[in-house]
Amino acid sequence: MPSGAQQARAIPRAPDGRPDLSGFWQVMHTSAWLDIQDHSAEKGVPAGQGIVEGNEIPYLPAALEKKKQNYANRHTDDPVVKCFLPGVPRITYMPFPFQIFQTPQKIGILYEYVHAVREVHMNSKHLEGPIEWWMGDSRGRWDGDTLVVDVMHFNDQTWFDRAGNHHSEALRVTERYSFIDPDHLRYEATIEDPKVFSRPWKMNLVLYRRKEPNFQLLDYECHALEPTTN
Repeated sequence: MPSGAQQARAIPRAPDGRPDLSGFWQVMHTSAWLDIQDHSAEKGVPAGQGIVEGNEIPYLPAALEKKKQNYANRHTDDPVVKCFLPGVPRITYMPFPFQIFQTPQKIGILYEYVHAVREVHMNSKHLEGPIEWWMGDSRGRWDGDTLVVDVMHFNDQTWFDRAGNHHSEALRVTERYSFIDPDHLRYEATIEDPKVFSRPWKMNLVLYRRKEPNFQLLDYECHALEPTTN
């Protein structure tokens, strides 16, 4: 088994010596089909193991009731069904690839899903709020070989999944991207929202590098379902 020093040398490095996250990445997980927690198969939905550590989301009582209502109306009320941006971290585990570009000052993430774009500004402060954005405001720093991204200034309109797991505008997400080996990234997202949850909780998953020759992001346009009439 390689030592920690050997593993550190094996990961790709940018000219400034930082880990180089550039490339195409994608999850291989069923969270986007329905639920970030463990779930059984349903019609058109495969069973899946969750990405929530401990498989528990610590809702406050009123927020749990809202989650149940969201679930009951998930086929029409999920913001993604309406073609709104998925928010962070949901866009990371949508079943579409994304591309990372990296410089010392800024990290850009281009998503195939609805052409979404994120800019992670390095070593800089958040804008003064209150601000409510679909994808939040992302500020990054390096913690050793781990990219840490602090995201805040969200609106309250996005969900974490199709099952109706939700948040308020007080959401704060701390993302951590770290290499497992040159072709796999560990992605962690710590969720904080005192209006909805009794304590912070965390998601944990693996991102896989796409290595097909000439791989590229393609066009994906979302088309909202038209309301049915009697």
